[in-house]
Amino acid sequence: MSAPANGSASTSAPHTDHETPSWEPPRRSALNDAAHFINRGDILAALDRYDSQFLPHQSKSLSGIALRSVLLGIVFALSLTLTLYLVSISQPLWRLPFFLATLSTFHFLEFWTTAYANTNSATTTSFLLSSNGSAYTIAHSASFLETLISHFFAPSVLPPSFQYLSLFLGLLLIVIGQWTRASAMLTAGSNFSHIVRHTKASTHRLVTSGIYSVLRHPSYFGYYWWAIGTQLMCGNRLCLVAYCFILFRFFDSRIRGEEELLVKFFGEEYVAYRGRTWIGIPGIR
Repeated sequence: MSAPANGSASTSAPHTDHETPSWEPPRRSALNDAAHFINRGDILAALDRYDSQFLPHQSKSLSGIALRSVLLGIVFALSLTLTLYLVSISQPLWRLPFFLATLSTFHFLEFWTTAYANTNSATTTSFLLSSNGSAYTIAHSASFLETLISHFFAPSVLPPSFQYLSLFLGLLLIVIGQWTRASAMLTAGSNFSHIVRHTKASTHRLVTSGIYSVLRHPSYFGYYWWAIGTQLMCGNRLCLVAYCFILFRFFDSRIRGEEELLVKFFGEEYVAYRGRTWIGIPGIR
């Protein structure tokens, strides 16, 4: 499966870490267009151009943001309610609606943290609902199906104590992963981007404070362990192995390429920073 990210994966490509400035060439924004009209002395045209980005079907569509937020809230509320009901009747199938609740929480927080810490970059795509590629959708669909099929046709034969331990570890990793990713985005602020950048902007700086003082790529760390946690929580065996393998390959390649850029951007400063921090994903250094 792939991690979330824009234009790839979060990649599918996973989301990019804060520090890199865009794989894509700069695009003309509504703000740039507005500035162009201001320079020509056409203030009304500038205001109209700036306001246009908030209209339906535009990048910062207020109606689009509201609709996505409401739908995620409905999914979360219904899933959590069903989870609590199934738990109350000791029905192991509660893992399915809980999985949906964790997914809706993840996607909502992707937008919220972006809007809070890097407001200018927040768009309807910041929810990462449709920009992760087919691999992302396939991965979560496979997880959902394995949980369902296992429950009815191949229940776990592991001792209850082991099942409870796996469940506890999964829930713990979900919390740690989500917290780490959100903390990374909030700490990086305007330096965080869902799109990996190929050129260094004058406003970009190497973030080494907070959670970045320990982890070099905390958003990747967070997503990796969040994803692994969901599979442990669901009790999935096949998807757990697949997630570990595919996420490792993805992040290993992604981080190698990204760190080459970071060394290019920040030189010895990044080399020294890399030497005193770790990635936290097994097998990746």
